[in-house]
Amino acid sequence: MHVLVGEDDYSIHEAIEEIKRGIGDPSGLLSNSTTLDGRTVTAEELQGACSTVPFLAEKRLVVVEGLLARYEEPSSERRKVREKEPSDIKKVVAAIRALPPFTELVLVDGAVKDGNPLLRELSTIVKVRTFPLLNTTQLAQWVEGRVRQAGASISAQAVGSLVRLIGNDLWAMASEVDKLILYRGGRRIEDADVKLLVSHAREESVFALVDAVLESRLTAAQEMLRRLFQQGVSASQLLAMLARQVRIIFLTKEMLARGYPHLEIQTRLGLAQGFLVRKAVEQAGRYSQMRLRELFHRLLDIDMAMKTGRLEGELAMEILVTELAGDAKAY
Repeated sequence: MHVLVGEDDYSIHEAIEEIKRGIGDPSGLLSNSTTLDGRTVTAEELQGACSTVPFLAEKRLVVVEGLLARYEEPSSERRKVREKEPSDIKKVVAAIRALPPFTELVLVDGAVKDGNPLLRELSTIVKVRTFPLLNTTQLAQWVEGRVRQAGASISAQAVGSLVRLIGNDLWAMASEVDKLILYRGGRRIEDADVKLLVSHAREESVFALVDAVLESRLTAAQEMLRRLFQQGVSASQLLAMLARQVRIIFLTKEMLARGYPHLEIQTRLGLAQGFLVRKAVEQAGRYSQMRLRELFHRLLDIDMAMKTGRLEGELAMEILVTELAGDAKAY
């Protein structure tokens, strides 16, 4: 049995793949693998899945996602259910203790608190493996290790840029590192390659521009705007990207106030990478709703001026950035 918890879902995925390789013939798992939703699965359903004899194989794999989260600090609604089912955890633990030798059970979850009652029980049965998000130093080591494993090399500056641009989203990091290795074809990966190929570079520049505008850093905002124009971003594209980011920050702020977890915010906003939602959460914590509304409406005004021909695109954006970033009022 395995218990894998933490926010680093990429490393958890890799751990599951390692478990699969340890079971044996991958073809045997095709008809002997089951994934259960831990938010709704009953002890009886869990026991039934684990007790099913594998078909033409020695082992079967049962993965349960979100079971531990079900027993985090309960909401008022969950508390009512808990009162009706006081032995719920005991039933689940009993089903796990009765695990037959032919079943590999893997419980997968995000970050859970040490006081989680099911986690406490499971800690007496099996060693719990935790996968926290990597810090900056660990990320740099992870990048260097992946590059080295592929038989390639990378400069320290390139590693630093990758860590800064992508952060601890290992799904995105793995994809970008592999792309850089392929692009360089055995030659050392340099910082210029990262800036040329990494898909987050432009998003990072837009985030930085939004920050500079909202924080009234006029000189920095003007310089970022100039660089974005040099990179080939048109005024209409830039305006759309700014408006989209302000909208994302505004909606993120509202959902955080309602208690939505980061993963649900990411899903509701349709953000493909965790990097994007983490940046939005960070920005949402710094800006007031009034300031965000003010900026969004001003963006709409500039959009109308550009579409009606009252202002030329780049000039309109220069006026907008100068006006908003030059406003030193609190946000």
